[in-house]
Amino acid sequence: MAFTAKDVQALRQATGAGMMDAKKALEANDGDMEAAGQWLREKGLGKAAERSDRENTQGAVALVITNGVAALVQLKCETDFVAASDQFKGLAQEMADAVAATGEGAVQDFSARIDDLKLTLKENIALGPVVRFEAASGNLLDSYLHQQGGRGVNGVLVEIAGGTQELAHDIAVHIGFARPKYLTREEVPADLVDRERATLETITRNEGKPEAAVPKIVEGRIQGFFKDVVLLEQPYAKDDKQSINQVLGGATVVRYAQVEIG
Repeated sequence: MAFTAKDVQALRQATGAGMMDAKKALEANDGDMEAAGQWLREKGLGKAAERSDRENTQGAVALVITNGVAALVQLKCETDFVAASDQFKGLAQEMADAVAATGEGAVQDFSARIDDLKLTLKENIALGPVVRFEAASGNLLDSYLHQQGGRGVNGVLVEIAGGTQELAHDIAVHIGFARPKYLTREEVPADLVDRERATLETITRNEGKPEAAVPKIVEGRIQGFFKDVVLLEQPYAKDDKQSINQVLGGATVVRYAQVEIG
C-alpha cells in the first residue's frame, strides 16, 4: 500500500515519533497507519508526545554575529547533561546560523530535527526564544555569551549608535550580569510602576515612618526601583559611581536582547 508525505506527518502527530521513524514504520507495514503505530510503540519510538509535559528548564543558547547581522537562539531540554552534548549544541548553533542568514522564520525548517532529537536523547526538547538583529547603517553590533559546562547559558545582543566596538561589548557584558528588563524609564509599564509605588508606601508605613515623610521616602525608593530594572539608569558593573547613561557619553543604545537558561 502506497503512502504519502501527509501520511508520514499524520503518523508523527499521532505517535510523537520522528519523521524518519514514522517513514520507516509505514514502509515496514505497507502504509497501514494502525500497524505502523503499533510498530512504533513496540520499538519504543513513539514516546516523544509523552515527554512534552515534562519540565525543560535546561538547554543551550547559541549566538552568531556576521556582516552586521546577529542572532540568538535558545534550545530547551530537561537536563544539563543533554544540554552539553555535541548533538544538542550543534543543532542550536545551526539554527542560530540559519536565523542570521535568512530570518527568524528559518527555525521552522528544523521542527522535524527537533522531534527526532527528542527521541534520540529521550527528553522534552523545544525551541525557546529566537532573536535577530540587523544593524542600521553606521551602527555597531556586539554580544556576550556566558558559558557553563561547555554550552552557552546567557546570551546578549546589543546595537549601539555613535560609539565604539569596545563600548558596545562592555555594555553587552554589563547586561549579561545586571539583567535589565527595560532600556528606558518610559518603557516600564505604568501599571507596574503604580503597583511598585503602592507596595513601597505600605512597606514605608509598616516601618513606622512619620506620615509627612512617607511621600519623600517612597519617591527615593521608586528611583531605586528604576535603577534596578532600567538599563540606562543602572550603575555600571565596572564602575558603580557611573550610570550606563553616563558611560555611553554621546553614544546611544538602540536596542538589546538577553536570552538566558532557567
